Amino acid sequence: MRRIERYISSIFLAAAIIAPAVVVAEAKAQEASVQVRVYDRDHHDYHNWDNREDHAYRGYLVEQHRSYRAYDRQHYKVQKHYWNWRHNHPDHD
Repeated sequence: MRRIERYISSIFLAAAIIAPAVVVAEAKAQEASVQVRVYDRDHHDYHNWDNREDHAYRGYLVEQHRSYRAYDRQHYKVQKHYWNWRHNHPDHD
């Protein structure tokens, strides 16, 4: 009877030690998909910066005859102009 209690206690102890490592490993897997959100002050809304938004941004740059520059490196007036343009040019799915 004493052996069974030790065996069961060992299993619980091992599970208690391993459980936090499993939780940390799962948390790191979720962090891999970081979502970038950009706030539009004039329209008081957020936009997810994904492939669709990047495609629209590049279309805006072509239409405005501007060379490519990363959105977060643009002057705030250009960013403001982009969001005004973007609200007038929604995606058509």
